[in-house]
Amino acid sequence: MLDTNVLLAATDAGTAEHDRALAILNDWPGTGTALYTSGQIVREYLAVATRPAEANGLGLSPADALANARAIRQRTILLAEDAKAAEGLLGLIREAECTGKRVHDAKVVATMLAHGIGTIVTINVDDFRRFEPRVRLLALTGRDG
Repeated sequence: MLDTNVLLAATDAGTAEHDRALAILNDWPGTGTALYTSGQIVREYLAVATRPAEANGLGLSPADALANARAIRQRTILLAEDAKAAEGLLGLIREAECTGKRVHDAKVVATMLAHGIGTIVTINVDDFRRFEPRVRLLALTGRDG
């Protein structure tokens, strides 16, 4: 599963993680690695991509952000946010004691688990530590190695 921040890094050439994030989107599918996303992640991408740069967004026009979202969708498999994912979310919130913004992270994990996806690629591994060992965290950093 690709976290929103990986998709944003692939878009923003000014981030340290840009080259690695872009390589994931462009190269991994050719190696047989399936990339997954969800409606929530696409919505989060569009929200940040179109938010003004001075408000911690990318400042893209809606047309450019939508074109990027379509390109992302062509390279990924969209996981349904179905009843099984919703039920899983309730269990994760209880187990991991998620509150506030962490509920969004729990929804990503619940959607993954509902579809048998066990790894999330993210820049912000600390956001998902509470869900280990249920999911494997693959940290994307701008550093080599």
